[in-house]
Amino acid sequence: MEEALFEAEQAAVIGEVPIGAVIVHNGQIIGRGHNLREHGHDATLHAEIRAIEEACATLQSWRLNDCQLYVTIEPCLMCSGAIINARIPEVFYGARDPKAGAVDSLYATLTDSRLNHTVAVHEGLLAKDAGERMVAFFKAARRRQKAAKKARKAAQVNAPDKLLDSTKKS
Repeated sequence: MEEALFEAEQAAVIGEVPIGAVIVHNGQIIGRGHNLREHGHDATLHAEIRAIEEACATLQSWRLNDCQLYVTIEPCLMCSGAIINARIPEVFYGARDPKAGAVDSLYATLTDSRLNHTVAVHEGLLAKDAGERMVAFFKAARRRQKAAKKARKAAQVNAPDKLLDSTKKS
């Protein structure tokens, strides 16, 4: 899970939501990923999807039957679907995601017996670290948004003065 946290930090450094994931096979990391939605302009570039893609390429198989996925935050609906389709038998995640979590928070996708594959789920691994990274990231993002809004307002307030100045020069 510490490697997943490292991946989350890589995302945070470049301004992405700090979520990281690794896939382990026989004790070795064979896939890793962190969020790249903003940089890639692609809604599917979640940490879990990127780790699954890399693991599948490493094993030369779409079936990840003997693997474990470690992810810092509870997977969303899309990532849960990919986990099921990749036949990953076991998922370890850090903190819950009350807004988009599809493992325990909003849905129980991975353990739904109506689906063709169910997954053993382990919650809370380094949850405090994972949760704190998310809180810090979104707190900073809100601060930046507030500052940008304030700057836009100030620019609008000063705009009439600039317009008057330019008409006086004509």
